[in-house]
Amino acid sequence: MINVVEREMMRDSVEAADAPAGAWDDTVVVVRVYNEGLVVGGVIAELVAAGLTVIAVDDASTDNSAEEIDKAGAFRVRHPINLGAGGALQTGFEAALLLTDAQYIACFDADGQHQLADLLGMIEKIREGYDVVMGSRFLEGDGATQMSWLRRVILRTAAKLLNRGAGTRLTDAHNGLRIVARHVAAAIRLNHAGMAYASELERHLTQPAYRITEYPVHILYTDYSKSKGQPLLNSVNILAEVAAHRVTAWGGK
Repeated sequence: MINVVEREMMRDSVEAADAPAGAWDDTVVVVRVYNEGLVVGGVIAELVAAGLTVIAVDDASTDNSAEEIDKAGAFRVRHPINLGAGGALQTGFEAALLLTDAQYIACFDADGQHQLADLLGMIEKIREGYDVVMGSRFLEGDGATQMSWLRRVILRTAAKLLNRGAGTRLTDAHNGLRIVARHVAAAIRLNHAGMAYASELERHLTQPAYRITEYPVHILYTDYSKSKGQPLLNSVNILAEVAAHRVTAWGGK
């Protein structure tokens, strides 16, 4: 996703930046951004204030997202054309590996749904020796994250389908709050640029060789995030993607 010229320019920029250091200096946070100018500044500013290094991938936003990212203190990588969620995340992983020595790479949403406290807890968890820590909306009961009953049923069904035949048993399907060890990120190759990347990423992260765990997280579904993300439709798409993958896997046996 990143060409050679961009890599050299980015390396110079990152070395010149005054990156925060402290309790969380072993972690870099990747934030995918597409037209989130209303909220992304606050999301990134909170991460930076906590002492986290943030790489924001601006996926060809047409609003003031770039300005807000820069003001908030993140290092910004920009796509000249929109590549979708999968393309932005792949670029984020590549940039984190190229530009930092971080042991851990976290994924955090730009729309305000994810909580800083959950991320910090996940960093502590992965330091126990895990390769992958994945957020789950269901570990603390159905009331931990407020969502519609239909969305809840769809996500639980998707998780059950994902678990069939897999060594890792997950309670949540495609929760965007994740953290992986550096060697895991280096092995990820996302070929789907749009939302179809989610099932592909789960297959990368749930390999038997990895030590994997889930961590309870609380997703905040605001009116803004729901209007941006079409959450119910995304849940239906997740279920369809997982079902299609399982049918393909069964057919290959």
